[in-house]
Formats: sequence, C-alpha cells, structure tokens
Amino acid sequence: MPMTELIICTTCRPAGNPREQRAAGDVLYETVLAEQAAAHRPGWDAVRVRGVACTAGCSRACTVAFQAPGKHSYQFGDLTPAPDVAQQLLDCAVLHHHAPEGNLARNDRPPLLRNGILCRLPAPLQPA
Repeated sequence: MPMTELIICTTCRPAGNPREQRAAGDVLYETVLAEQAAAHRPGWDAVRVRGVACTAGCSRACTVAFQAPGKHSYQFGDLTPAPDVAQQLLDCAVLHHHAPEGNLARNDRPPLLRNGILCRLPAPLQPA
C-alpha cells in the first residue's frame, strides 16, 4: 500500500503574522514532525511528512494536503501550529493511508478537519 504524504506549507502566514516572525506554517511543520517522533501512535509510521514552500492557499493559512499514488488528494486550510492540531493531521493521514481510494468522509475525519477543506482532487488518470 503506498505511503500517504502529509504536505505542510512552510511559508504560510495567517493574516497579522508579520514577515519578521517565523512563518506559522514552518512552526506547524516542526510541530507535526515532533509529534510524529514522540508519540509513536499506530499507523503514524505509514505517513511521510513533507514541508514545501507555498501551496497557494495563502488566504486560508496554514494549509496542508494529503496525497498518495492512485488516491484522491485533499487540501485543508485555516490551521494553527499546535500539538493537538498535529495529532489530528497525522490521524487523518492514517485514515487516508487506509482508505482504498483515499476518500475521507467528513464524519470520519478528526473534528478539526471536518471543516476548512479547500479542495478534493481525484487520483491522476493512468496513461492509456
């Protein structure tokens, strides 16, 4: 089964986050990595956390995405860098990993991710 990637925008800055301060997205990325390393919850080892510069969700910072080969991809916004947020992101990535087509039903997602969805994209088509 392909590994799910939890992609975190490291340049996200919510409104009012000045440029001279560290980007909130970078803090979220670091928080997720720390939680994943410390907690060792079931399934978290099936998640690859990757930071990227700009996922173009600037008006809904902080943004994250879930993706895996052959599965739907999701992007969420309006997140904050906190340990409970990090845990819910990792838990949702595990759900994505176990879902055959990557579908994340609203009521199955952790509470924080039942809102704030920016998009759901189908898996890429296979070459003919």
